[in-house]
Amino acid sequence: MFLIAGPCAIENKDVVMQTAHVLKKVCECLGIDLYFKSSFDKANRTSNSPRGIGMEEGLRILQDVKDTYNLKIITDVHESWQCAPVSQVADVLQIPSFLSRQTDLLTSAAKTGKIINVKKGQFMAPWDIKGAIQKIEQVDSTYKSFQKLWLTERGTTFGYGNLVVDMRSLVEMKKFQHPIIFDATHAVQQPSSIDGITKGNRELVPFLMRAALAVGIDGLFLEVHPNPDYAISDASNQVRLADIENLLTQALQIDNLIQTFE
Repeated sequence: MFLIAGPCAIENKDVVMQTAHVLKKVCECLGIDLYFKSSFDKANRTSNSPRGIGMEEGLRILQDVKDTYNLKIITDVHESWQCAPVSQVADVLQIPSFLSRQTDLLTSAAKTGKIINVKKGQFMAPWDIKGAIQKIEQVDSTYKSFQKLWLTERGTTFGYGNLVVDMRSLVEMKKFQHPIIFDATHAVQQPSSIDGITKGNRELVPFLMRAALAVGIDGLFLEVHPNPDYAISDASNQVRLADIENLLTQALQIDNLIQTFE
């Protein structure tokens, strides 16, 4: 099991570096391969809320994380022109779920040759992710290899203001023979549930995480923040940094058990 983790958005350097320090220490202790994630821009906001620190400053901070803690970096790209400059810092380019069908963005990401993580749109059936895979593979056939293209499940829209996770989706996406990641923090969101603001319930994160691990996944995605209630985005569903060691210990125990059945 590998881990993608970090604050949802880059708010300032102190929060990012504090989170990276703790995550590196915990993951080294537990033997978990860590990819540090934070977004320089949250371009898909429902309301006119803070979006982040911006690409130029955000990439500088992510480079500091890389240099200081020797961590691999993953971050979102929202527009095709961002892919090239972001790939100079990031080891993995992430396609946000709302943009998982955007052809120009997918093909521009593929032209960088970097690992790509496609987050399946909450409006998509699991088999519909095949379209994104084909668009990427048509640019560069090396993305047909197992490790170079990742697929992430983050829940599916259920009526208004709610998401559900169909664990069958993980099984279906495994058929494409790419690493499958479960995003346990976005999966507990309640989109636009209160006055256009997305809320969530972080208390449900451990339960969905355990269920996904029991199904069998390759990676886990967790948004983590030192004081999530004051975060500029995903405040109600990010995991508290102080809780991450206990949560990852549980995850590793389940993952190790499931490996004995595969």
